[in-house]
Amino acid sequence: MSKFPTRISAARRNAEALLSRKTTQESTLKLEQERERDAMGEKTARLRALRLAKEEADREAAASAPAPRPKRATRRKDS
Repeated sequence: MSKFPTRISAARRNAEALLSRKTTQESTLKLEQERERDAMGEKTARLRALRLAKEEADREAAASAPAPRPKRATRRKDS
């Protein structure tokens, strides 16, 4: 008997094991990227809500504040 078929099957097993590891790593990476993308979306939404709330509070404060009195023009004394 020759060892040729066992070498092929060993090579095939090694290749399949490598493919399996790479597939697992790829799926793990995709899952991690998806989680990061979701976290970024949540962070963006939270910051947008904070910004809009601040802008609304600023508009309300500006509307409720009394209008500044215009400065009266003063005459200069001729010396």
